[in-house]
Amino acid sequence: MLVATWNVNNVLKRLDQQLDWLDRRKPDVVALQELKGVTESFPVEDLRAAGFESLAVGQRTWNGVALLARNSEIVPVVKALPGDSKDKEARYVEGASGGVLFGCLYAVNGNPRPGPKFDYKLRWLERMRKRAEELWATGHSVVLLGDWNVVPSDADIYKPDTWRDDALLQPEVRDAFQSILAQGWTDAIRTKHTENPPPFTFWDYRRKRWEREAGLRIDHILVSRALEVVASGVDREERGRESPSDHAPVWAELRLARVSTSHRG
Repeated sequence: MLVATWNVNNVLKRLDQQLDWLDRRKPDVVALQELKGVTESFPVEDLRAAGFESLAVGQRTWNGVALLARNSEIVPVVKALPGDSKDKEARYVEGASGGVLFGCLYAVNGNPRPGPKFDYKLRWLERMRKRAEELWATGHSVVLLGDWNVVPSDADIYKPDTWRDDALLQPEVRDAFQSILAQGWTDAIRTKHTENPPPFTFWDYRRKRWEREAGLRIDHILVSRALEVVASGVDREERGRESPSDHAPVWAELRLARVSTSHRG
């Protein structure tokens, strides 16, 4: 199974690029973030014509998340991150396809900090930790993927000192992400790319950061113990196309984990 995540930074504006990428990459399940449109405007029919069913939760102007499945139905599970009924931002959707549960997330950016946006980020990540813990405990095949807005370590950014005050690098944020990994999840990129720096997933539009390869790794695919990562990577060339998103697609090839048949008698 090939899964992917992509912060498209406006699903309608970049629909042609997405359809072209879907045709070439042929993923089985895709998580999209930053749709920047209401649910009703999501291009369901365009994607269906390309062979993908979809489950979207939109929001006017900002946010928005969606799951796509190739030639397969997506069964909705939840359409908001549990833990705060007052939170109306479209940042999380969960659905099942092909016997796997997928959680697509667009975590809070948290800037500027300190302030209410950073406080919201920490609360949101704590809710995400609790949801991840619940899903891990099931023992089922689960993939959590999306724009986590977390740079896990200084090795995951081109020049950490220039971003030291940014919400994406703060110790509390990194600790929150590590607390989720500590449950046992596999970081699909890091498990196959141990070099430093690993493949970046985001290049800010400003200061020619794409041209200078001044990137960050903030889009992550976390995989439960029921699944094994065969390969992973970043389709970075999509960031170099005309009028692109500032993120590139991140992908992972997965298979059911091998279960040991050995026993002691």
